[in-house]
Amino acid sequence: MFRQPKVEYKTTEQMLVMRDAGRVLATALDRTVAAAAVGVTTAELNAVFEGVLREEGATSNFLGYHGFPASICTSVNAEVVHGIPGSYVLQDGDILSIDGGAVVRGWHSDSARTVIVGTPRPEDVRLSEVTEEAMWRGIAALASGRFVGDIGAAIDDYVSSVPGPSLGILEDYVGHGIGTQMHQAPDVLNYRSSNRGPKVRPGLCLAIEPMLVQGSLETAVLDDEWTVVTTDGKRASQWEHSVAVHDGGIWVLTAPDGGASRLGPLGVTPAPLDG
Repeated sequence: MFRQPKVEYKTTEQMLVMRDAGRVLATALDRTVAAAAVGVTTAELNAVFEGVLREEGATSNFLGYHGFPASICTSVNAEVVHGIPGSYVLQDGDILSIDGGAVVRGWHSDSARTVIVGTPRPEDVRLSEVTEEAMWRGIAALASGRFVGDIGAAIDDYVSSVPGPSLGILEDYVGHGIGTQMHQAPDVLNYRSSNRGPKVRPGLCLAIEPMLVQGSLETAVLDDEWTVVTTDGKRASQWEHSVAVHDGGIWVLTAPDGGASRLGPLGVTPAPLDG
């Protein structure tokens, strides 16, 4: 009764299909981020994303998930995660996290990016850049780590080391395993913990997704039963990539270059999947 949920380890062939799902998702997010501009509604961004999935013959793993009504989450300003696209019109200076997923031949991908609309505020640029770099630090830790918990330790250590006003790492929302389902074991914490998690070994695929806030860690869920907001109204950022561990090393499934451009400066060279 106290057993941990079983981790699904993938074959190389299965991870190659996940790489295809990741490529589709990267394209869909590229186009959606490019469309994010002052005067555009979040529903219009959802339509752009869905259009790419249709073109590529993929399906959304968000749409209908526990009743979620859209194919992406659009979380604006004090919204942390799970914002529902709708009639909201993007304003100059908004900070927007776009989270989406794609399914190809039964295998899932999941990725998120933060974009600042119009004129950026310096503190929002810093928030997004630190969150993104924290994600890459976590991914780099996976390349050499022995346990999944090494990811959260690396993210925590980096965020704590950044000079200037402190940023908070949300603890109630974490990364996860991914494969035949969008969310599966193990949990991928974004902070240091005594729980080191399962061992890292080939076939492990994880969605690594730190969420940082400018103020308090306290959050609440709105009446739509999805949108998570900071209770102090301070802004938030989310970045996420799906990553595969294989016999040759790691490969970022949702980055066209496997993460090479961002991991290289951290001393990690992604190894392409063979097959």
